Amino acid sequence: MRAAVYRSLGGPDVVEVAEVDKPVPGLSEIRIKVQAAALNPADAAAWGGVFPAPPEGTAYGLGWDVAGVVDAVGPGIHWRPGQSVIAFSHGLPLGLNRGQAEYIVVPSQAIAAAPTGVDPVHAATIPLNGLTAAQSVELLGIQAGQSVLITGAEGAVGGYAVQLAKRRGAVVIASDLSPDGGFATKVAGADVYVPASQPLVEAVRAVCPEGVDAVLDTARLGQAVIGAVADGGRFVTTRLDALPETERGIRVLLTQVGPDAAMLSTLSDLAAAGDLALRVAETYPLQEASKAYARMTKGGFQGRVVLTLD
Repeated sequence: MRAAVYRSLGGPDVVEVAEVDKPVPGLSEIRIKVQAAALNPADAAAWGGVFPAPPEGTAYGLGWDVAGVVDAVGPGIHWRPGQSVIAFSHGLPLGLNRGQAEYIVVPSQAIAAAPTGVDPVHAATIPLNGLTAAQSVELLGIQAGQSVLITGAEGAVGGYAVQLAKRRGAVVIASDLSPDGGFATKVAGADVYVPASQPLVEAVRAVCPEGVDAVLDTARLGQAVIGAVADGGRFVTTRLDALPETERGIRVLLTQVGPDAAMLSTLSDLAAAGDLALRVAETYPLQEASKAYARMTKGGFQGRVVLTLD
């Protein structure tokens, strides 16, 4: 089968499409014939050098997000060939069995039914960023009427998080690089938007004088925004390199995304009902994976870059 792989570290040009062995499902595993696979900055970080290079003469695969149809199942699986699904392909351990390929094998806890009425390209944008947002909102522990600041609210994780926090009845203050926050407010439903050009902590304190009950920091602002949290509140970050020093009894937590079939099913149901906005910026065929990564790293767009497969 064909798969997007990299054999060395560098820029997008190290990504190639190669012939590799088709994976075989084992106990409690499902093989999916991939129809669409979204690109992620996490993959760019892999071939960019965050992780060690593949051993000489070998290659690593790419891709966390999958939409496709069940192709084969191992023992102990209730899924049937032909069912439309979405799946989360965890990035560790590194190897060839990843989402940007014609076929992938995933464990049963990483799969959910695809959202009804949603095409595979848009469905493929849900798993990694949707689960990261949902698990982050869980860590926030917010209840109806409580306040939360979400940074990076115009991005993939932040945009999902705004929508999920609003579903909990939270008062959401959103912030990002956009001057107007059109997506965060008009689509995702944030109550207040603060552009990154303004002093963020001061703006938050103007709305919530005692500080917000929680912060979800997807923009790696870290220590610069912990002052927005009320005494004894929570600060959740999606990046290990953006953990702030704790103060004033604030609990600092790190989101470490993992597979969760029940949560992925909930996200799929929300998308099917039109209650979770899915954004696609551009699509490329699998054979143009390197070109797609070059476009992704250039930035300047909203939504996801997605690879399509016949």
